[in-house]
Amino acid sequence: MGNTDCYKNRELSWLQFNERVLNEAGNPRIPLAERLSFISIYQSNLDEFFMVRVGTLMVQMNSKEEIRENKTLMTSREQVNAILERVKELETKKTEIYDDLMANLKTEGLSIINFNKLQEDDAILLEKYFDTHIAPFLSPIIVNKHQTFPFLDNKELYAIAILEKESGKSKIGIVPCTNTVFKRLIGVPSRPGTFMLSEELILHFVTKLFDHYNIVQKAVMRVTRNADINAGDVYDEDLDYRDVMEQLIKQRKRLSPVRLELSRDIDGKTQEKIASCLGIDKNHIIRVNTPLEFSFARLLQNYLSDRTKLFYKQRSPQLPSGINVKDSIIEHIEQKDILLAYPFESMKPFMRLLRDAADDESVISIKITLYRVADRSKVIELLTEAAENGKQVTVLVELRARFDEANNIEMSRRLEEAGCKIVYGLGQYKVHAKLCLITRRTDDSEGNDGISYITQIGTGNYNEETSRVYTDFSLITANYAIGADASLLFDSLIKGETVASTKHLLVAPTSLQSGILHLMDEQIELTKHGGNGYIGIKINALTDKPLIEKLIEASRSGVKVELIVRGICCIIPGIPGETDNIKVISIVGRFLEHSRIYRFGKGKDEKIYIASADFMTRNTTRRVEVACPIFDEDAKNKLRHVFETLMSDTENGTELRADGLYAERTPGKDGARLNSHEILFEEAYSGVKP
Repeated sequence: MGNTDCYKNRELSWLQFNERVLNEAGNPRIPLAERLSFISIYQSNLDEFFMVRVGTLMVQMNSKEEIRENKTLMTSREQVNAILERVKELETKKTEIYDDLMANLKTEGLSIINFNKLQEDDAILLEKYFDTHIAPFLSPIIVNKHQTFPFLDNKELYAIAILEKESGKSKIGIVPCTNTVFKRLIGVPSRPGTFMLSEELILHFVTKLFDHYNIVQKAVMRVTRNADINAGDVYDEDLDYRDVMEQLIKQRKRLSPVRLELSRDIDGKTQEKIASCLGIDKNHIIRVNTPLEFSFARLLQNYLSDRTKLFYKQRSPQLPSGINVKDSIIEHIEQKDILLAYPFESMKPFMRLLRDAADDESVISIKITLYRVADRSKVIELLTEAAENGKQVTVLVELRARFDEANNIEMSRRLEEAGCKIVYGLGQYKVHAKLCLITRRTDDSEGNDGISYITQIGTGNYNEETSRVYTDFSLITANYAIGADASLLFDSLIKGETVASTKHLLVAPTSLQSGILHLMDEQIELTKHGGNGYIGIKINALTDKPLIEKLIEASRSGVKVELIVRGICCIIPGIPGETDNIKVISIVGRFLEHSRIYRFGKGKDEKIYIASADFMTRNTTRRVEVACPIFDEDAKNKLRHVFETLMSDTENGTELRADGLYAERTPGKDGARLNSHEILFEEAYSGVKP
């Protein structure tokens, strides 16, 4: 059986991941109000998928040369058609889950209804509400020779009506439904807990907005536009990079449509006319039987907020045992590494480290990479404080962090005003590494020229908000060799270059992929010589073909391979003679699995890394990423424990089978399910060490 049988198309694999998110919205073991979050996440995930991945594929479709992806050899057009077919199937599933969710919410006294289910008195009151609080703020238009089809903003809601006069000639009427003036959820006066979506109210009374016409068809619609801007295409070292990015963000708003969603049936001829106006094929129109946008889910959760049984048990990140943030973190790090596991453990020790560095007279400089930060970031406050205290603060801000570009532009200006030196990454490569280096002037007792380092290397962003909901690791170490590598990397980045070589860190794009391949080869050779080779990888996505080929080779050689891949997984396990030594699980649960762990071997010779990089080509060859070896034995044990706990998860985990489908994992003999997130939080609360 050939290698091609071991591959899954990345786009279809991603849709499988998002289906796992959708399944959580229908999971009766999850508290009811929390299930609202999962259906909202499913929709926002799908929006971004169309904006980025489908948008890119549609651009490729229009290129002169036929482009095939390198694993299943599907063309861009074949992939888009397969995506649309699968998404339409998932819409049926989403409708069933949404209807079940709403039925369960009704038993809690919460409903979203349409106008047909109103009593006459309520209908009269809602009509008055529409006339006074909504209609004055609407701007209906009729498409004709004087008014061309309007530009539809990305992801905004519109009512569309097909209008006719007695002559029988039809026109299109369009009403923007998104407005900050009126509420999205409108309460039904006589029925507490009963609401109507504002777009449905507008659609019902659209006859009032086009009172000289008969309304023959109507629907709520929403367009999704390509958002895959490429800053590299316009990179010019003679231009102000911030200005270039601001112009690109403006361009994104007007990129081509890739999908149109409709809330009701509209005849084929009209669909063709709308598709023509938008410049898309008719098969890109998707009929949706649920609300087109789910941001109102948070409003429903707020309404239910006093009913604790409908929500997850409240959890708060804990301080690791033996660490007191009132004491000097620098002194602690000089004695022993700290490995923080978010969200089970708090980000406070890292914050205290930055505060100590801002005040410590021995600290010469702070260098840090920033990709995404919180809206009101304490990290930014502490960096500005350090700069104002006279420290040399260098911040590498990645302005191309997708959908965070505007936030990062503003952040860079704030830091610059405080006296920080700002670097904008590399023209060709995004800087995705999570790295902070604190350089200190100390005594020369160890022959280090009076220089010491404290290095923080993470798997996730410096973001206090996501650190409470994303699983990530953050290593803080005083290891001089790690610090020296980090210093070399920062020196190169500041000069606009990639680092040529490092001793311990694996750094993309120069040494990460080759380093991982070498570590896998070691396990293959070990097995060939009678040893028990082992590879354990925890990542968010697996698409890199050279790494996949090496995993297949390892499996053929008898190496045991365990993969925890949350999202896209382009390898199919269990193929006889090819991938039958590979096991793949995905964890989708209360917290978003974001950490990356690389394990090679077992026992005293095991090599363990944490990393910012997934096994994707964009991470291994087109970004600056860092994987860091773990030397501290306690930190190693902690990573092993987390990895093995996740591998045992039967509550949040699903297993990828040889048929390319995911299946729920079998609970214990007593029917009990192991929930890794709850176990790890219980351990954090009790202070248990692995």
